[in-house]
Amino acid sequence: MTSGLSVRPLDVSHRDRIADLLEATGVFSESERTVALELFDEALSPRVATSRAEPDYSFLGAFTADDELAGFACWGPTPDTDGTYDLYWLAVDPSLAGSGAGTLLLSEVEQRLRTNDARMVVAETSSRGDYEAARGFYASRGYTEAGRVADFYAKSDDRIIFTKRLEPAAAGSAGTPEHQGVNR
Repeated sequence: MTSGLSVRPLDVSHRDRIADLLEATGVFSESERTVALELFDEALSPRVATSRAEPDYSFLGAFTADDELAGFACWGPTPDTDGTYDLYWLAVDPSLAGSGAGTLLLSEVEQRLRTNDARMVVAETSSRGDYEAARGFYASRGYTEAGRVADFYAKSDDRIIFTKRLEPAAAGSAGTPEHQGVNR
């Protein structure tokens, strides 16, 4: 259910709402929230905005019909790879869980990556119980568990690596039903 939701780039005015979303999820530590905001600041810095090079980090937001930021995604090219991208952050306001905002964001990120000839998306998450919904979300959208590093984040908190191979974008794919109504 994505009715009333749209996707568009973020700007510096969204920083406080990003911070609120990260805290509202209840799963990110203070240091993780700090890193996310540092990436946001880097992505929206004037130096990056005027560069012709592919940015290290890109952000998109999902917005409600009332123009409230419902969630955001952050991704970027994986250094020293050919067509592999990391999905660094995907967060949705918990009060909007099930609204389709996460699916809309992920679909739009994937479509943009296909357009750039990306081959693969990598998403990493925790094995903690409070990440069960995130793991289910990725699995239900075609991501497969490609690896696990035991005790990575902390004792009994594994790093779970999900991947999804992307097919090249078909000509005219931006007009497919799943992407109609998405603001670019």
